[in-house]
Order: sequence, then structure tokens, then C-alpha cells
Amino acid sequence: MDLLTQGLLGATMAQSGAKQQETRLATGIGFFAGVVADADILIQSSNDPLLTIEFHRHFTHSLFFVPLGALVAALLLWPFLRRRLAFARLYLFTLLGYCLSGVLDAFTSYGTHLLWPVSDERVALNIISVLDPAFTLILLIAGVIAFRKYSHTAARVGLLLAAAYLSFGWVQLQRAETVAETLVAERGHHAEEHLVKPTLANLVLWRSIYQFEGKLYVDAIRVGLFSEPRIYPGESIEKFVLERDLSALPTSSVLAKDIARFSHFSAGFLAIRPQQPNVLVDVRYSNLPMTLAPLWGIEINPEQPDQHAKYMLYRDASSATREKFLTLLMGEHILD
Repeated sequence: MDLLTQGLLGATMAQSGAKQQETRLATGIGFFAGVVADADILIQSSNDPLLTIEFHRHFTHSLFFVPLGALVAALLLWPFLRRRLAFARLYLFTLLGYCLSGVLDAFTSYGTHLLWPVSDERVALNIISVLDPAFTLILLIAGVIAFRKYSHTAARVGLLLAAAYLSFGWVQLQRAETVAETLVAERGHHAEEHLVKPTLANLVLWRSIYQFEGKLYVDAIRVGLFSEPRIYPGESIEKFVLERDLSALPTSSVLAKDIARFSHFSAGFLAIRPQQPNVLVDVRYSNLPMTLAPLWGIEINPEQPDQHAKYMLYRDASSATREKFLTLLMGEHILD
């Protein structure tokens, strides 16, 4: 998730294990440790644009890296805190602050390498968006109360409420998946692959993506709290197949390997952008949940197979897109 939420989770985790007089110190330590895992965003290369997305939420988010990551955080803080706190207590707070960084990202739709090096799979449970103000607010209120009142009880209550919110996200996911499966059956399709994920900053509007007979289909599904589910039928597109669409590309080339890396990152949900035949897009994400307008993709040049692909962002922050998203979120009818 975003750095603020990661830091707040780390802070409340550290507060929950602190003695009363340590609470405020633990808050800062836990917040710092909570964001340290995202230092992997600094892994970049001007020659290899895909290196950033390949290593973001990678080994630093693995459960097996937690003890070492917490130790790194403790060593960075030790010169500033050695006169105020024993190293054992400092390490305890960094361990508490760091330990759920990868787990929290695994709950999102973006996912993380939670079990690396045992598995290179990106674990994405699709229970919560990468940005969710309600979840962040729960941790913020709990952390502030714990800080002001020197109370680990407030932090623990906040963590319980945060867990309850994630449980609610799981319930909403089950509801959205049920609607999506019904939609697929009504169309007479059989989903060879199917993914349902929350849209940005809410647990009401979901995006369904599935594969059937070489095509990817996207739809928006709204599962309100006190209303019947609503479906907004979306678009479809041919799934990208390297052997068919770029048959002349040498499999050992730099470009072919980059396409394989991007496909792994995108869980195989790749397609050629109709407006730009030289662009491969990640169909999992879009500016609107029932469209194919991408958030990101890679530019490729088959004529230069030994050059790296270029990573591109296509976010649309226009007022028209925002208004349409809010219309979907509120469950209103969309005028064509």
C-alpha cells in the first residue's frame, strides 16, 4: 500500500508491544520500520526500465526477509537512539513495525513476493486496493490516540478494527466473485482464467477480468452494502500471445525476455493496445473498471530485439473520467 499506511501500520504494531513510557518512541521507530521495506523502489536502472517494477515489492517484502529487514532498520536508528533505548527493545520495535509490510501488500490487488525465495509468485489476495482511505484512517486514529494517551490498548484496538476491515473486504470480494461467475455463465463462456479485484480507494466497485477462447473480457461490478449488485458490461480484447503475435522475435533476445518479465508481473493478462500496435498493456488495471484504457504498459520495437522495452504510464486524471468513476461507484446509470 502507500507509504503513509505502511508507516501507520508499523507505528501501531510497535505501539502495541510497547510499555507505557516507551509508547511515543515506539511510534516513530515503528513508522520508520514500516516504510523501510519500500526502499526497494530505489532499485532502478537507466538501461533497464523494467527493473523498477520487477523489484518493487520483491525480496524486501518477503516473510523470510523480515528479521534482516528489521535489523537493518534498527542499525540505521541505533546511532540516534542508543542513549534512550536498549538495542534489544529497539530491535523489537523495528521487528514489529516491519513484520507486516509484505503481508499488507499481499492483501492488495498489486501483490508482493511474500514467499521469496521459496516461490517467485506475486501473492495478491485482492481484498483491498493499494490506496484505501478508510483503512488508513482506522490506523491513523488508533495511532494518534495511542501516542497521546501513552496507551498500547488503543493501538491494539486499532489493529483489531483494521483486521475487521480486511475481513469485510474479503466478504465483498466473495460477493463480487459470485456475481462475476454468474455473468460468465450467462454469456455461455467458460473462464479459463478469472480475476476480480477492487478499484481504487473503495470496497464497493470491483473489476472483473477473465479469459475465454483467446480473449480477455473486462466488466465492472458494484456490490453495495444495502442494494442489489449491479453489473456494468465492459470491453474485450485479444490476449497477447508471443508465439503468434511476434513469431519472428528470437526467444533469447533482450526484448523477448522483457516481454516475459512484464507478463510475469501482469499475471499473463497482456494485450496489444489497439491504438498503438507497439504497446503491450496490463489488462488488470484501467482508469475505469469496465474499459481497456490502461494504467501502464511497455513500448516494444520488434525491429530492435536487443533493446529493452520502455515502461510507460497512461493514467487519466481528467474530470470526465473522475465523474464517470463516481457514477459507477454510486451505482447510477451511465449515459452513453
